Amino acid sequence: MTEITETMLDELRQQVMSRMSPKRFRHTAAVERMVGRLCALYCPEHTEQMRAAALLHDVTKELEPEMQERLCRTYGLTVTVQDRLAPKTYHARTAAACIPSEFSQFDDPIIVNAVRWHTTGHAGMTLTEKLLYLADYIDDSRTFQNCVILRRYFWGAHPEEMDAAARDALLRETLILSYDMTVRDLLEEGKPIADDTVQARNELLLEAAEADQ
Repeated sequence: MTEITETMLDELRQQVMSRMSPKRFRHTAAVERMVGRLCALYCPEHTEQMRAAALLHDVTKELEPEMQERLCRTYGLTVTVQDRLAPKTYHARTAAACIPSEFSQFDDPIIVNAVRWHTTGHAGMTLTEKLLYLADYIDDSRTFQNCVILRRYFWGAHPEEMDAAARDALLRETLILSYDMTVRDLLEEGKPIADDTVQARNELLLEAAEADQ
């Protein structure tokens, strides 16, 4: 496990801020705060790692699709027709891929994998991957209706007052709702739905069904 100090996080925050627009950095800082809150509930031992992941999750977000594809080629990542139809998913792959070379102090599997999967999710997500995915959806800077609804759904249930089993169930239910919202939006926009998103949603639905038996 990478040992991350507040000084390292402060330095990373400055690096990231220099590479983003003010609007993108406001979101990034809000995700850092939100993932810290979530980690306090679910895995306090990974708080610093997840704060670093939050700072890095959108580090390539504002690059144009052509530059994203160039980075994919640089890092040996495959680019498909589906990728080109859903260019908003590029940045999760390119941000994760650049960490070992550009932010080597944070080349930790927990950090890299959380960044990699924060947009689409995937089957078999780890707890830390789930927390960054959710933090990105419900951070306090988000004003989109779905984000507001999801934020109220999670925090309105008062997870801090729950036992561990109930808190885990709430996380699962919130993630399912987030995937439902994402799939619905993509269908309305006529955009492809990532296989990883479908598989992540289905896995959680099966887990919920088994828990209810």
